[in-house]
Amino acid sequence: MTNPYRPALNPRAVLLALAGAVIFLCGADLLAQSKDATSTAAPAKAVSGAELPADYVIGAEDQLGIVFWKDADMSADVTVRPDGVITLPLIGDLRVVGVAPDALRLRIQDEAAKYVNDANVTVIVKQVNSRKVFITGQVTRPGEYPLTASRNVMQIIALAGGLTEYADAKNIKIMRGQAQPTVFNFNYREVERGKNLAQNIQLKPGDTLIVP
Repeated sequence: MTNPYRPALNPRAVLLALAGAVIFLCGADLLAQSKDATSTAAPAKAVSGAELPADYVIGAEDQLGIVFWKDADMSADVTVRPDGVITLPLIGDLRVVGVAPDALRLRIQDEAAKYVNDANVTVIVKQVNSRKVFITGQVTRPGEYPLTASRNVMQIIALAGGLTEYADAKNIKIMRGQAQPTVFNFNYREVERGKNLAQNIQLKPGDTLIVP
């Protein structure tokens, strides 16, 4: 006997509810598969932690992260010693000064192949401390300045707070090299007026500006 107070089921509503449940379950399954695929995929190449110029090579005091995929015991954060060497677990000492990061990555992979199979290594430059220029004499803040990007003479003088009142602005010198340094002349007043701009050279690591 049919209960007159119980509403009749709508076949269309029942079908829509069943279809919604199926779609929900399929979506949940696809999401789970996507997460599994993400967790097992190979890592993307790490982006450097520091902004690097195109000609960058590793130098003393630079901080590096050596990451072995799925092998934390061989991974390490290291600082390049003054002798240009780093020490890695199992591999030992490696001389790295003057080496590009990608070349170092390949070298570490070759060394690691003696101990582990299919080594997947990433070299991350976390901080650049080796690329510096120096400015001395009549500037507001003489000292050393990082050269992590391309900079010219005027830019470094600006970073040093500009010339002091007593600076000989027409006879600034840039010394490059150590054993037999090359000396460049720089006339601040000319460049300031937009003349002889070729003397406003791009600086290289190790350059020293002398402001008399």
